[in-house]
Amino acid sequence: MNPIIEKLTGMDALTDQVIATDLLISAKSGVRNYAMAVTEAGTAEVKEILIRHLEEALVMHEQISNYMIEKGWYHAWNTSEQIDLKLQNIKTALKLPTL
Repeated sequence: MNPIIEKLTGMDALTDQVIATDLLISAKSGVRNYAMAVTEAGTAEVKEILIRHLEEALVMHEQISNYMIEKGWYHAWNTSEQIDLKLQNIKTALKLPTL
């Protein structure tokens, strides 16, 4: 989308929010996958490497979560606020012109 149109429609922040949300979902998936891989590791060396990667993935998840919380895009401990935010995003998306 054109940056000027994004600014006029307020979509610039929503675009950042969508990107951050996608990154958070990917980080969560990485944490889950590394945790599962640790339980399947065949050797102590492989397990040690996977645990290191898991720890790094957890740090990344925390950083993304904190960033989104600071921006007001993620309400991990308040379900009703998170649902309200999702509904607001849906309404915004429904108002977007179709191509």
